This record gives sequence, structure tokens and C-alpha cells, in this order.
Amino acid sequence: MTTHTPEGFDARRFKSLERSGFNRIAARYADGAPLRASLQAALLDAAALAPGEHVLDLAAGPGLLARDAARRVLPDGWVLASDIAEAMLAEGLQRATQEGLPDLLATACDAEHLAFADGSFDAALLGLGLFIFPDPARALSELHRVLRPGGRIALSVWSPREDVPLIARAQDCIARLLPAPKVPRPSVFRLGTAEALNPLLQAAGFNGVKLEPHAFTCRFACADDYWQAFLDLAGGAAEALSRLPEATQARLREEVATELASHREGDGYTVGGSVLIATAQRD
Repeated sequence: MTTHTPEGFDARRFKSLERSGFNRIAARYADGAPLRASLQAALLDAAALAPGEHVLDLAAGPGLLARDAARRVLPDGWVLASDIAEAMLAEGLQRATQEGLPDLLATACDAEHLAFADGSFDAALLGLGLFIFPDPARALSELHRVLRPGGRIALSVWSPREDVPLIARAQDCIARLLPAPKVPRPSVFRLGTAEALNPLLQAAGFNGVKLEPHAFTCRFACADDYWQAFLDLAGGAAEALSRLPEATQARLREEVATELASHREGDGYTVGGSVLIATAQRD
């Protein structure tokens, strides 16, 4: 499993596509939160947030983690949600207000160039985001910088591909029906082992690294529901797929049931996934 970006990779173009894709799916991403509820709870439990703490939620999307984190640190603490996709943050702020959390803070920011002062936060959260960054080592170094001495980080990444059929089945369908991209995207599974993730955290200056797997399952009534759930998570990949001819998009929707055949249970599909949850501390 390589942690490097593919040859010829254009980081600026990739970030632009990711931003467009996640802006496009902001509301649907937020609506899909129940599918990922156990992941969120496990990450927040690992973070062990305390009342009064100042918390950064990086790659926050529509503030799913940030809103629950705010409930753990308010009223004397606060949470700042940061993401490259401003529509995601706007969606999160709207939902926070509806949920009675009007004090949630948000700012659009590139994770590899954080616009925060050194030592600004007691803790940082990064749920299913590190593998998206073209330079995850730089993002971790930035997180280390903005944490106070003794500050903590809690993050999650997808486990190896064979443990995440939730994503792999859709990717198999895409690979079977579409030509390979001229410049491959970095794999979302590239940081899913201790051998890949631990050295990155240590190189960024974190110590006391702890890694724990978390497995879960998702239930879908039909193949269309599974495919839509994949698109609602896929960001830049979903943006690229949306630009395909409608006939090609329709064929993908039709063919995904073939990829899901082994997950058929009764009148629907049960598809599993797994993440690796990491916690560490700044000196």
C-alpha cells in the first residue's frame, strides 16, 4: 500500500475537483449521517473531549463531528469547523442553528495551509479526511503546529480495501465499465494500516500513538440506494462521475447490483466497512 500520490498528479486541480464535488453534495452528505453514526461516536469517544476545551474539526464537511463535539465542550469551550468546501460549512451552520447550537464556528481553509495561530487548540478532530489530502504529512504537521503543547489529535481513515466493501464494490463497478483515468486519484485506502499511518504521525511530531480498528455495517433496500450513498460520500469522484454522459451514468447504476450480489440478504443488501481510529498527543 503506497502513501504517495500518483505520477503526474496535479494537486491544485485535484483540490478544485474535491471542493466542487463536496459543495455539490453538501446536503446529501449531511442527510447520510445515520449510516456513519457508529464511526462518529467511536471517534468522539477516542478524542475524550472535556468541557471548556477549544477544538478544531478539520475536513469538517457539514459539521457532523463538530456539532456533537460542541455538545461535549460547551458552554465554556468552543468548536471551529474547517473545510475546503464552503457550501459544506454553510450546510453545517444551518443545521447547527436548527439544533440549538448557534455558537458553532466555521471557516473555509486548506488543510495543508491552516490559517490559525500556533497553539490555538486543545484538540483536533479529522474524520475520514487525511487520505483525501494530496500531502497528508504536511496536513499533520500543520495540525501539530496549531495544537497547544499536550494537545491531542483524533482521526479516522478507511481500513485496507479488502475490509471496506462499502467503497470497494462501487469502485469495482467503475473500474469494470470505465477506462482508467489518465492520472489516477490517490487511493482512499492508502493510510489504512499501522505501517502507513503511524510513521506519518510520528514524523509530524506526535507521540503516544494509539490505533484501533472499528468495523460497521450498512443496510440498503436496493442497489440504487447503495450507489446513491456512495455518491453522497465521494466528493471529487462524484463530481467527475456527474460529468459523464447520462447513458453512462445510467449503466453504472444498473450494473452496481452485480457488484453487490455477494452482499444480498433477504430483500436488501448488507455491506460492511472498517476504519482505523488513531489518537496521539503533541509534546
